[in-house]
Order: sequence, then structure tokens, then C-alpha cells
Amino acid sequence: MRTAIAIACAVALCAQAETIQEKGKRIVNEAVEALGGQNFLTMNDRVETGRAYSFYREKLSGLSIARFSTRYLNRVENPGKTLAVLVRQDFGKKFDYGLLFQQDDAYDVTFRGARPLADDRFQRYKDTTITDVFYILRERLKEPGLIMESRAADVWNNKPVEIVDITDANDQVVTIYFHQSTKLPVREIVVRLDPKTRERNEEITIYDKFRDVNGVQWPYSVERERNGEKIYQMFSDSVEINKSLPDTTFNLPTGIKKLKPE
Repeated sequence: MRTAIAIACAVALCAQAETIQEKGKRIVNEAVEALGGQNFLTMNDRVETGRAYSFYREKLSGLSIARFSTRYLNRVENPGKTLAVLVRQDFGKKFDYGLLFQQDDAYDVTFRGARPLADDRFQRYKDTTITDVFYILRERLKEPGLIMESRAADVWNNKPVEIVDITDANDQVVTIYFHQSTKLPVREIVVRLDPKTRERNEEITIYDKFRDVNGVQWPYSVERERNGEKIYQMFSDSVEINKSLPDTTFNLPTGIKKLKPE
């Protein structure tokens, strides 16, 4: 009798247990709420100002004051577009040079003029954008074919985390580490194949120092590694959200000289 009751209880517990996809989806939904819920999902634009560092073979190769401006687009008003964001990256004390990423074009902008980016650089930007955890959580969760699977609970960098694989319809996998207590994303891993050499490249991004900005939790520290070597780091001094940025922020200046492509 006791054996039968034990078996019945075990069956009931199994029936109530989450599948790895159900758990993965729950963890992701909790992360969206932790980031601000509707405040995060309806964020219109963002300006991050701080210091950007670049590294080569673990040694500092570049440092600049940086201002990154982002605008999220309404997909209904922009059908058929690859990305739902516009991004402008300005550098220098006067923010007088930088990069402009539109939906179909990208430019290196200096005092000499605007030079279209090479196709491979623009494609690399697009690949990085669509696999960014914040872009996924805001823009891609309803995408057809997207699968979220819980891998395991673990401890990373002395932080208890839940690890989730998010796989899209093209079989691109993004592995995200969510802090068990705060529910915020703290690490992501993406493996890409170089389109020319077919070599495997592992890119890791680490997010830290989250702060509340207009009801949205946003990281003030972002670090990126490729194949075990640090390549980029951004420390924000300020982050502003919903500034109603003008269209001119994301357009080339009127009359600017158009240079030959790279």
C-alpha cells in the first residue's frame, strides 16, 4: 500500500514538474519583469555616455569618451526590416566622429565626410545586435521558431545563476546566465563561424553594475571577450532613457560629403 502511494506521489510530482522549455520561458519572463516589465518593453530610446576601451591580445589598444544613442522602432511601421533599432556611436571629447548604424546602411563619420562601412563590418554589427540579450528580450520573444530551454542552475563568478539556451529558427544559440536572486542577465555566450575561414569564434559578454533608470534596470558596465581574450569594455557614467531623441541623431548631416566605400 505504501509503495503504491509513493508511486502515485512520484507520478503526481512528475506531472507538475516543468519541462526544460517551460522553465526556460519562465526564467526569461522573470528577467523581463526584473528589467522593468512594460517600462523595459516600451523603452523608446536610450543614451549611454562614458568611457569605451578596446583591447588587442589583452592589452589596451584604444580609449575614448563615448556616447551611444539608440532608438527602438515600431515594427508595424517598419515591415520587412532586419533590425528594429537605429544606433549612433559618437567618440572623442567633442563627439565629433563615430559610427552611424541605420537599418539598411552604416557609415563611418568624420570631419572628412561619411564613408559607408564594408559589408562584412555591417553584417558583424547586425549579427551582434540580434544576439544581444536585451535586444532578444525586448524584440524577439514572439519570433516564430524561438525556443527557450533551461540548462541548469550553477555558480558563476560567485553568483548563483540559471542558465538558459535561446535558439532561433536559424539554429543560432545564445546562452544566457540569469542571476538567481535579481533575475537579471549577467553573462551571455554566442558561438559564431567566421564566414570566410569557417573558424569557430566564441564571444562572451558580461553585464554588471545595474542601476534603475526611469523604471528600467540597465548595466553600467559591459565587457566583451572573444576566444578568451578581452576585446572591448564600456563603463557608463550616465544612462538616459526616453529622451525623445530627434531624427537628426540617426541621419547623416545635411550636405555631408559622401566618401567612397571601404
